[in-house]
Amino acid sequence: MSVSQVKAGDAVFGGPELVLIAGPCVIESYDSCIRHATRLADIARRAKLPFVFKSSFDKANRSSHSSYRGPGLIDGLEILARVKREAGVALLTDIHEPSQAAPTAQVVDVIQIPALLSRQTDLIDAAAKTGCAVNIKKGQFLAPWDMKAAVAKAEHAGTRRIILTERGFSFGYNNLVSDMRSLVIMRRLGYPVVFDATHSAQLPGAGEGGKSSGGQREFVAPLARAAVAAGIDGIFMEVHENPDRALSDGPNSYRLDELAALLEILKRIHQVAHVAD
Repeated sequence: MSVSQVKAGDAVFGGPELVLIAGPCVIESYDSCIRHATRLADIARRAKLPFVFKSSFDKANRSSHSSYRGPGLIDGLEILARVKREAGVALLTDIHEPSQAAPTAQVVDVIQIPALLSRQTDLIDAAAKTGCAVNIKKGQFLAPWDMKAAVAKAEHAGTRRIILTERGFSFGYNNLVSDMRSLVIMRRLGYPVVFDATHSAQLPGAGEGGKSSGGQREFVAPLARAAVAAGIDGIFMEVHENPDRALSDGPNSYRLDELAALLEILKRIHQVAHVAD
C-alpha cells in the first residue's frame, strides 16, 4: 500500500526505511538532552536507521499539578535548538496551544499533536499552517477511522505533510490495548503511520494513588515487534538512560542501553514486512 512520503531532516516517513523517533519524554536539562540525543544518534547510525530526536518542552497533560512539566516554551526551544545544532539531529516536540505552533516550527522538523488533543481543530490548524511536518497522535478514545477527520482538518489548513501515530486505546480503567488493525486502517488514509511502543505500554493514572501513570515496560519490545510486522513506517519510543529516575513516563520508558539490540530485530522484521507490502 503506497502512502505519501513526509521528509523530516534526513528521515523520510513512508519511504523504504523504518524511521526511529526516540528520546526522553520531557526535557530534564540541556546536559541530559544532549547526552541522550548524541547516544541515540550514534545507535541509530550504527543500525542504519533514519532518526528523529524527541523531547517535550512542556508536559501539559500530566496527571498531577505537582508533576514536573519541563522547562517551558522559551527555554525548552532554546535547548532543542542547541541539541539540533550540536548533535546534528532532526527534532520532534509537541505543542498544546495554537500560539506555540509558529515559534516551535522555527526550531523543530515535526510538530506533534498530543493524543488527548487530537480533536482540537485550532491546534491542528495552527500546526498545519506552519509548513512543518505534523504528527497527529490518535486519541486513546478514538477509533482508527475517526482519524479521517483529523487528517481532513490538517489538509484543509493546507498541508499534506501529515504523519499519524497509534498509541493504544483505552481499555477499561487505567489500561490501554493496542489493536494492530488500527495501523493498517489508518495507513489507508494515505499517510505514513507510526507506532508509539512506549505509550502503548502505559497505565494511565495507575501510579502513586492516581498522581501519576504507571507502565509495563516489559511489553514495549513485543508490541514494537508486532507493529513493525504489521507494516508501519516509523517506531516511536520514549527512551531514557535510567527510566526509574526519569522525570516523566519512567515506568513505560525503554532503557537506552537495550535499544540497539531491539533495533536490529525491528530492522529485520521491517525488511520482511516491506517486501510483503
